Amino acid sequence: KGSLGFDLATAVEITMIDTQAVKIPMTAWGPLHESKYQLGALLLGRYSAGMKGIIVIPRLIDADFTGQIQIMAYTLNPPLVIPTGSRIAQLIPLANLSAQMLAPLPEEMNNPEERGNQGFGSTGDIVCLTLNTKERPVKVITATHGSDSITFKALLDTGAGITILS
Repeated sequence: KGSLGFDLATAVEITMIDTQAVKIPMTAWGPLHESKYQLGALLLGRYSAGMKGIIVIPRLIDADFTGQIQIMAYTLNPPLVIPTGSRIAQLIPLANLSAQMLAPLPEEMNNPEERGNQGFGSTGDIVCLTLNTKERPVKVITATHGSDSITFKALLDTGAGITILS
């Protein structure tokens, strides 16, 4: 009732014979919605999987993905058998807000492909996000050297360890 995510179960039995990551098909398929709201998800390993020595590599499932959801996982203690139906991963649904946030890109930079059932790759648009705030760290500064002084407004980087004026 209070869980943020829901569990995913393995669709097949997997035997991990070494420490290399393997793709494991799950019993869930995209898209993750059946409404006007597009949902993606953050895929994470369950706590119990880690306790069993299974390390699930976190990743995003895009809102337009239509194939079988697969996870990437590995173990540090092979060999390890994961039976069919093992609940080793979970999905945390995420609203697709990127379409509302991004300005349209020039046609030559835009990637019109849809993800479809092609997982483990990126078909997303190129983006450069900036924070547009109404209040910036602008301060009135008075610099004095000997008997000379100058007053000006400066845009300050509050995380900087040193400030250079020229």
